[in-house]
Amino acid sequence: MSPYAVPALYAVAIWWFSTGVIILLDHLPRRTFPWSMGGATLVLGLALWGIGASAGDASETGVFTAFTAALLVWGWQEIGYYMGFVSGPRPRACPPGTRGFERFRAAAATSLWHEAAIIAGAAAILGLTWDEPNRFALWTYLVLWGMNLSARLNMFLGVRNLNAEFLPDHLGYLGCYLTKKPMNLLFPFSVSIATVIVALLGRAALAEESLAFEVVGFTILTTLMALATLEHWFLMLPLPSAALWQWSLPGRGAPAPVTLTKPEPAEIGPTRDAA
Repeated sequence: MSPYAVPALYAVAIWWFSTGVIILLDHLPRRTFPWSMGGATLVLGLALWGIGASAGDASETGVFTAFTAALLVWGWQEIGYYMGFVSGPRPRACPPGTRGFERFRAAAATSLWHEAAIIAGAAAILGLTWDEPNRFALWTYLVLWGMNLSARLNMFLGVRNLNAEFLPDHLGYLGCYLTKKPMNLLFPFSVSIATVIVALLGRAALAEESLAFEVVGFTILTTLMALATLEHWFLMLPLPSAALWQWSLPGRGAPAPVTLTKPEPAEIGPTRDAA
């Protein structure tokens, strides 16, 4: 089998499965959230230990460990935000009629502590991998962070597919910060820059001078970056991309129809304080 096949397939499988698990946990009754967050925090500790232990391991196993651990750290960030434990100083809908920069400021206030936690996570991984040969945990985390931020900005400015069915009911207030539009000015730059990065990472994976662990690491990063770029296209193309994770919506069946305004902010649904 090609030396690129196993790392690529591993990246696809863990990306798909981990995303589905997070969606599933976020849609369980809210009384389960403390247990999920507690379990995720234990996993976070193990993941940070794994990153530190693998940083000096310049082997293929070390790369797989680093990538998986970085993905688990990112999973903690996502669970903390979407369950409401780490959000921002104003986790509420924007006031009626809010437009322009004021709307952006209100949106930022819903996730400010989340962004600070992401920066803290990056700093922790940087410290654990500092001056070590295996820094693929750091590169993985930065790819996830950068592409997540890009996707959120694009959804704020306007995309065709918001996939609103994946937003938990208790976060319905975020609907006013999302816009349904056929295109926005940022999107072409986002996918173009992402595509260039995919090409650069792919070239590093194919380089003859790359060591065996670097081939694995750059193949995983290339695949992850390509998947994140594909997710961006899913925001715009008329494709049923939500079907990839329909299994992770327990007991909901087919998603309820959502009324969205064009190009005004999209009201996704009512906020529920209890599940």
